[in-house]
Amino acid sequence: MKRTEAKNIGQIINDLLKKENLDIALDEHRASALWPQIVGDGINRYTIKRYVKDGVMTVHLSSASLANELMLNRASIIQRINEALGREIIHEIIFK
Repeated sequence: MKRTEAKNIGQIINDLLKKENLDIALDEHRASALWPQIVGDGINRYTIKRYVKDGVMTVHLSSASLANELMLNRASIIQRINEALGREIIHEIIFK
């Protein structure tokens, strides 16, 4: 039996996630979880639900005027989320 170089458990998990293409799904979930930190408590109070699928974050808000205001700033929000993740996962945000 050939002996290989030892890996730590974190590297083994990361390799498995990449192999099974689960790393993107995990980062999409992390992007959704980062929403309160990115926009702050004031905006998060109006957030009803949010989810990410195929790089598109959908955010349901209880205030239509806030949704319009956030629409104007969505490029900045996308950039901050992707910076927090360390790679480009979110490419579009839809406010409803």
